[in-house]
Amino acid sequence: MIDEVMDDVRERMAKSVDALQEDLLGIRTGRASPALVEKLPVEYYGIVMPLNQLASIAVPEPRLLVIRPWDASALGDIERAIQKSDLGLTPMNDGKLIRLNIPRLTEERRRDLVKMVARRIEEARVSIRNLRRDALQDLKEYEKEKLISEDDYYEGRDKVQELTDKFIEKIDDIGRRKEAEIMEI
Repeated sequence: MIDEVMDDVRERMAKSVDALQEDLLGIRTGRASPALVEKLPVEYYGIVMPLNQLASIAVPEPRLLVIRPWDASALGDIERAIQKSDLGLTPMNDGKLIRLNIPRLTEERRRDLVKMVARRIEEARVSIRNLRRDALQDLKEYEKEKLISEDDYYEGRDKVQELTDKFIEKIDDIGRRKEAEIMEI
């Protein structure tokens, strides 16, 4: 019983950490990265789809993204989606592809991005703590139903806490690395 709860909570916590990493890839640092725009929602013929399904995204230079749509008629839709996004980038459309120059970040913008990262990190911590709470409730129910002993409950509780601490540390480490990446000039 305890192993089932542990496996379930471990898997769900790992998914939470993976979701955080995906989320942080979209936060702009000083370098060009396809992850900045690949999940950008683009309305194309009335259907909203991620940019990476409409075009190839290349990084020919450290501060330049080149978006080459597979269908030239999608250029306008992609350009509008980039302009509407909160990326703060201005697309340059030459009729065949879109170029995105990634400007250097100002100190103020870097601080704003660090605050945004801190918010996302805190949300991930809350998610992990909620998963811990759910696992502890499951263990408590098993104990009430006499499926596990009181000693097993306390042992399981300690294991869940150790796992929680491990995942919180992973999240904090991811946050520190992302903040260092953003503040790097």
